[in-house]
Parts: sequence; structure tokens; C-alpha cells
Amino acid sequence: MSEIQTDSMWQQTLVWPFFEARHRALAALADAIDGQLGELIAEEHQGGDVNALAPRMVAALGRHGWLSHAASLDGQLDARSLCLIRDMLCRRSGLAEFCFALQGLGSAPVSLHGSVQQRERWLPGVIAGEIRPAFALSETGAGSNPAEISTQARRCAGGWVIDGAKTWISNAGIADLYLVFARTSPPEAPCRLSCFIVEASNPGLQVTERLATMAPHPLGSLALRGCQVTDDALIGDEGAGFKVALSVLDVFRSSVGASAVGMARRALDHTLKRVAERQIGGLALSSYQMTRDRLADMATLTDAAALLVYRAAWLKDTHGVRTSREAAMAKFFATEQAQKVIDMGLQLFGGLGVLVGMPLELLYREIRALRIYEGTTEIQKLIIAGQLLDH
Repeated sequence: MSEIQTDSMWQQTLVWPFFEARHRALAALADAIDGQLGELIAEEHQGGDVNALAPRMVAALGRHGWLSHAASLDGQLDARSLCLIRDMLCRRSGLAEFCFALQGLGSAPVSLHGSVQQRERWLPGVIAGEIRPAFALSETGAGSNPAEISTQARRCAGGWVIDGAKTWISNAGIADLYLVFARTSPPEAPCRLSCFIVEASNPGLQVTERLATMAPHPLGSLALRGCQVTDDALIGDEGAGFKVALSVLDVFRSSVGASAVGMARRALDHTLKRVAERQIGGLALSSYQMTRDRLADMATLTDAAALLVYRAAWLKDTHGVRTSREAAMAKFFATEQAQKVIDMGLQLFGGLGVLVGMPLELLYREIRALRIYEGTTEIQKLIIAGQLLDH
């Protein structure tokens, strides 16, 4: 792709010791993205309706095999593959990356904790891009702290009845199934969460609101009113919801950092091209020392973020241990530094950078949410500090 200026940085990333041959082979597929997804990416960049584009993007990702890395029939997810793909896709398209990520995040409770029967029923469709899942954890009063969840599931004959509300749910309105976290302990007792599969066709589930954000994504709120599910909708054991949620976030928080790295790479790509072309005082902007100072900062912050991201993913894959601290470091540092990289690039673009639809303007809006979802920067710092103090 002609606009990619940082291929040498990308190739140097791939020789880091965090990767195996299979990861380097996966990364070699980056050049295929434009041919496989190019028309949809063009529609996205022209301001197409993301709610209409997202199902088509998911189908294309499934058709071309990308989603085989987002879900797993064997109960394992490879964190490095997730990170590499989110990094690669974000260099081209925020929507493509979002769709890939949601296929993974939304189905991760099934991949990691589902029974063989649950995995065989749902995951082939997720991998083919024919089933779109959603991860329904957040509530109005329970974003950063799942212990404050008020959605309640109570036993009934042959299953469960779920009542409550969820918000900030990605894929709300276009998902085929929702992985809903609910209390299975009495309201007055310490919170015990469980995770349930709720099909979108369930009459007890309604999408009550579609949420418009500064960078458009399919997002909304749910209501569960007398929502009945059978016993086989429960993921894992009753009361294991915290374990399910934390294990999913352990994998996917570092991959949010990878998305931020991909956005930072894209900002640097466009900025390098811009400063080489833009003339000031008869000289290319790239010839000025101040410009070079800024470019050096952008490249260094991007590489530093990538190192933390891929360290966390490598540790998760190779040691099979909890990586809450490392994932939190990767997520908070990468998203914060990508915001700085994009801001510096936009500054070098000058007035052109703030025009609606320009690459840096799009990135400026897209990066902001990454510092909030799947745990704000402040929550990540509390996790890191808590881990330090506990040891």
C-alpha cells in the first residue's frame, strides 16, 4: 500500500522475540487487507452508516478467514494473534478492527469457558461471520466495577429469568446473541455474577436505545424484562461470572493497546507523507528540526507502546498466568501515547488536519474512546498499583 511509510518499523516489530513463525506468517497477510476489505473501508471513510456497514464487514472478515483467530473451538485464544490482527486492521480501518474485536470479545466467554456443546453450537457461526455476538457487562451504575451490577438472574423451572438493564453495549441492535452478566445472589448479599447466553430473538430482551458517539460505532442499551433462558445458557458454573469476565479482559485489554498502536502507526504514516509534501518557505516541512523532533517522539512512543502490548500478549500465551498488571500497563500506556501521537501528527498537518473526513481528524475522534472502554486509564492504574501493593 503506497501510503504506508512505516513498513520498516513494522518489519522490525516482527523480529522481536515475542513472536513465533506462525505469527510472522499471519502478519504477512497485512497486504491482503486492501484487496479483501477495500470497498467497505472506502465506504467507511466516505461516511457510510456504520450500523449498515458493520454486518457486511463482519461477513467479509469471516469469508476471508480473519475471524478464525477471534474465536476458538478448543477453549484457547492466542493473545499475540489477536493483537497482531487488531494492530494490522487499525492501520487501515477503525471499523474493520472494531468488527474483528467484537467477534472476539463478544464470543470470548464461550471460547474460554463454554462447554463443548456451547462452543460447537455458536462458534462456527462467529468464525464464519454469520453470527454477531455482544459482551453485555456494563450498566449505568456499574461500568468500572462489575460488583455493582444490579441485573438479576433467578432460577425458574428449567432455567433462569433475567431482569435488568445494560448500556454501552457494542453491537447492540445488530448482534445475534448477547453474553449477559447478571447477579445470581440476592441483592442484599455479596455479589456473585454468572454469565448467560441470550439470543437476540428472545422476547424478554429489547434494544432500548442506540447511542451516538463522536466516532460512530454500533452501540446501545438493552432492557431484560422477564427474559427466560434455559439451563444450557449458563456459561461455566453458577457464580463464576467474575472469573469469566476477568479472564476475558486479561486477553482483550492488551489487544485494545494493539488497536491504539495501529492507530498511532496510521497517524505516523500519514504524517510522514504530509511533511514530505508540504512546503513552507520553499522547503519541505520535513527538513525543519522542529518537525524532526516531533517525528522522533511519535515513532518512539509508538514503539514503546508496541513493546508493552506484545510483552503482555506473549506472557499470556506462553506462561498461562494471570496478566492483569501487564495487560493494564499495555492498555493504559498504549492508548494514552497513541492519543499524543495522533495529536502531534494533526498539529503537523496544520489546518488541513482538522477538516472533517481527513485521516488525522478521523483518528483524533477514534482514539479517544480507547482510553475509556474495557476500563479507563484511571482504573488500569489502580489495577497496577494494587498488584504492586499486594506483593
